[in-house]
Amino acid sequence: MKSLDLGKEKIGKLLLAFSVPCIISLVVNAIYNMVDQIFIGWGVDYLGNGATNIIFPITVLCLAFSLMFGDGTSAYLSLKLGEKKEKEAQKGVGNGILASIILSVILGVLILIFLPKLITLFGGTDQLRTYAMDYGYIIALGIPFMMIGTTLNSIIRADGSPKYAMFSMITGAVLNMILDPIAIFGFHMGIKGAAIATVISQMVTFAMNIWYLKKFKTITITKSSFVLSFKRIKDVAMLGISSFITQMAIVIVITVENTLYNLYGAGSKFGTEIPITVHGIVMKINMILTSIIIGIAAGSQPIVGYNYGAKQYGRVKQTLKWVLMLSTIVSFVSFILFQTIPEALIGIFGSGDEIYNEFACATFRIFLLLTVCNGVQIASGIFFQAVGKPTKSAFITLSRQILFYIPVAIILSQFYGVMGVLYAGPVADGFAFLIAIVLLLFEVKKLNQPEEETKKIEKNEVQSRESEKEHIIITINREYGSGGRYVGELLAKKLGIGLYDKNLISLVSDESGLSASYIEKNEQARKDQLLANFNSQYYNNLTNDDNLFLAETKAIKEIAKKGSCVIIGRCADYILKEEENVIKVFLYSDEKGKIERATTYYGIEQKDAKKEIEKINKARQKHYNHYTGQEWKEVSNYDISVNVDKFGIEKTVEMIEKVVKTR
Repeated sequence: MKSLDLGKEKIGKLLLAFSVPCIISLVVNAIYNMVDQIFIGWGVDYLGNGATNIIFPITVLCLAFSLMFGDGTSAYLSLKLGEKKEKEAQKGVGNGILASIILSVILGVLILIFLPKLITLFGGTDQLRTYAMDYGYIIALGIPFMMIGTTLNSIIRADGSPKYAMFSMITGAVLNMILDPIAIFGFHMGIKGAAIATVISQMVTFAMNIWYLKKFKTITITKSSFVLSFKRIKDVAMLGISSFITQMAIVIVITVENTLYNLYGAGSKFGTEIPITVHGIVMKINMILTSIIIGIAAGSQPIVGYNYGAKQYGRVKQTLKWVLMLSTIVSFVSFILFQTIPEALIGIFGSGDEIYNEFACATFRIFLLLTVCNGVQIASGIFFQAVGKPTKSAFITLSRQILFYIPVAIILSQFYGVMGVLYAGPVADGFAFLIAIVLLLFEVKKLNQPEEETKKIEKNEVQSRESEKEHIIITINREYGSGGRYVGELLAKKLGIGLYDKNLISLVSDESGLSASYIEKNEQARKDQLLANFNSQYYNNLTNDDNLFLAETKAIKEIAKKGSCVIIGRCADYILKEEENVIKVFLYSDEKGKIERATTYYGIEQKDAKKEIEKINKARQKHYNHYTGQEWKEVSNYDISVNVDKFGIEKTVEMIEKVVKTR
């Protein structure tokens, strides 16, 4: 990031720099998930692979919680470091790790107790049950090591050591590849050997990540960091909720697929075990190629975000073309492989009879028929995240699996049995592609507007015209409808200093990479929107709300260094709390006065005014409380609080002016 100029460097070079590490991490992770199945297929038989597919959603369920605390802690760490709150960051990291430890032990115990019922829930048949029990009990013993190791891996990346995080993960994956054949073929331990190899590998990654805690760069981890705080655990969990949702969607899809195969497989020539086994293998093969596409698109995110914020829409379109072209090439290669050599691909995982191979070929050729469309669908989802439109991003990402695939699979399986599940694949891919391409075309159409038009968005930084020798900053927090913005304007004019309000947006846009329109709509109003946060973990670990606050923090601190000024809202009083030359003001007014201003100046209907005022003030209070840990209306947080209706605009300005001059 320091050596590459996102606004000027060649797009190809930037993509190479950002996408390759992302691709490597994702592909290694995908391979990690399928190594056991390769050796089990050759050392046991396809029923062993079917058993691992029954246990797989259990491990994904645990992974969902570990990523929630890992990615959530990473976000918390980055956020608190940005706010210069190192002690808070230490406690957040400690509680994130502590939560992962406690929950991993609980889940491990529950899985050991309820494993037979879980196997039934996730589609286990009588033939698969013995293998699944042997494999599942050992995997359950390793759940704490897997979960804590995964949580720590995310935190280590956020600490600025992505290479170490990758190395610990690759070490575990390579060790698993070595131990699998030794345990399965050398010691003739069968499926139990594969599980033992996996757990040992997870223990090694866990140990490496635990050892890293002594080398933490950004903070110092001490015993006091691990004092349990349910509030901090909740904050961490909410920051990582999108990762949890992503993994839980996978659990739901696998559960539905296995249930349908269990329900309709018995009446087909394929039986129940073959479809469950084959489908799991095929999807893990497809995941390797999908990981490449995700890596390409995720690597483009900082490039797109930076240039979108800088209004360099030509570079945004150029980056998008590169991503779509590369993703489509990978998708097309995948399509060719799946249609032409399905026998060779399924053969990597051991041999099967004629019926087994027949269903495997059908799964590749039918279920993945429109895999050529996946490049556009995946790339589009990440593109919308990069330009600050996470709701569209979440909708695109969810549409394929949840909105289309599950309902279509349930409906078609009633008419076509197990083949109906396969037919649902291209139907879901096709509809998801259409949604993605329509939304993408509309967005690109906006980018085609002349740059001269888009640059009309206010982007001129107000220059401070100091009429006094003393450098003074006045921050104004205000209720909606109190006239606070107008007070700020008059005060700045009287004192002859700069005013920062709407003109802050362009500065923050440049800093955050989020669009000016997104910032104007979403700043100072933190929302509970799970969909909007769904894809925030693709590249960085912060939601757009957090990125926006960090960018505003940096911009406000830079402004405060330049000279005297008035700053409206945006938690400026808290951001500048360490500065001695800050006068903090809070303005409020009577309900009647607020309603009158809202209807007169803001064009709000009389009947809706009260409700709209309460809604906006509640959003401001929530945003302020979340990022400052203080109460928005608490008078002790301010140097002066004024009821504007009681004194009037002019008198309020005079009062603040006197305080400034006295200071």
